[in-house]
Amino acid sequence: MVYCAKCGQQNADGAQFCSNCAAPIGADRRGREKECERDCEDECHGGPPRGGSIIWGVIIALIGLFIVIELGLKNVEGMPDWIANFQLWWIIPVLIGIAIIVAGIRMMVKKA
Repeated sequence: MVYCAKCGQQNADGAQFCSNCAAPIGADRRGREKECERDCEDECHGGPPRGGSIIWGVIIALIGLFIVIELGLKNVEGMPDWIANFQLWWIIPVLIGIAIIVAGIRMMVKKA
């Protein structure tokens, strides 16, 4: 037996419309089943990458910081010595390497 989502009336299996209020039953149920199947497939097969966008966002932000310091602030006269001597270049290849390692591990885990 299938219950109407609108009025709660009990209807026969396979009914397309509620016998009480005529609201569509089968289409709504099929839509929920497809949504459930899609959610299950996303969970079972990795779904859209969630952590990857955070990693790449951090990398892009640090590249922007590097450009601001190296090409902008270091060339401004009167900046403090710590800015003039600040070395940020080393962190970019380290973060890119970490992102590649994490991506490789995620790919291996998904295939296992």
